[in-house]
Amino acid sequence: MESIAQAPDIWFPNIGISINSIDKVAISNFLGLGFDIYWYGIIIAAGILVGLFVVQKEAVRTGQKKDIYTDYLLWTVVFCIIGARFYYVIFKWDNFKDNFWEIFAVRNGGLAIYGGIIAAVIVSIIYTRIKKINLGKFLDTAVFGLVIGQVIGRWGNFINREAFGGYTDSLLSMRYKVDQIKETSQEVLNNIKEFKIEGTEQVIEYIQVHPTFFYESMWNLVLFIIMHLYKRNKKFDGEIVSLYFMGYGIGRFWIEGLRTDQLIIGNTGIAVSQALSFVLAIIFFIVIIYNRRKKSRNIFIS
Repeated sequence: MESIAQAPDIWFPNIGISINSIDKVAISNFLGLGFDIYWYGIIIAAGILVGLFVVQKEAVRTGQKKDIYTDYLLWTVVFCIIGARFYYVIFKWDNFKDNFWEIFAVRNGGLAIYGGIIAAVIVSIIYTRIKKINLGKFLDTAVFGLVIGQVIGRWGNFINREAFGGYTDSLLSMRYKVDQIKETSQEVLNNIKEFKIEGTEQVIEYIQVHPTFFYESMWNLVLFIIMHLYKRNKKFDGEIVSLYFMGYGIGRFWIEGLRTDQLIIGNTGIAVSQALSFVLAIIFFIVIIYNRRKKSRNIFIS
């Protein structure tokens, strides 16, 4: 049992960073209406707004009307939330089959980014058809907002003490108090450590894990920079969004393998997001190679 001077909420022991008090609730009893506003929601909203700003700048650079992306955002946000929830519920059905109304309790957590991305792509296809816009060019612009939104949004997982990995003693290893986390997988329970507050009999239980939220946030930031540098050399409409799916797929395949809260395909033991990431990375690698060699062709429908 280790001894510590105080009990920080979140602790990075190998780099000497600790946060002594971090609450998931940003505003309690908002305007006296009886509900709380969580940091998770504020962070997600910030990611959406920053993403819109980035997309509008890219639209202007490429000679498009930036208002079409504002209009698109108003349509897609709701469907992305529905898609993210639907994806999560499908692969966590055992948690919902006996309590149907819990499906709609989004405030309790349970959104999967891939579900939101799938919904966004479907809405994009419909939207560009209605507006008679080139789908590939539209996605190449909108994807900048998606990836920067992911960079920011992952920090909501940090505040919520979720989406972390298994045990590690690496440089970036992170400690959470056990009584503040929702994850209860056996892997997490097997890695509980105890720390005694110096000068007292108080014992605090911690887990020490990979900060996979941070890995993914930084991976997406690097991917955003690569996409930004690459965009002036693209050979076909749809190449930037293809680069995103390939790059994100590679990173998510690795990161998903570290996480303890994976969505599993039935009883196969296969993590659905890891499998999907592998498939996406392969498919869009082929798309980029094929289209760059056949410049006159374009798999994206205009």
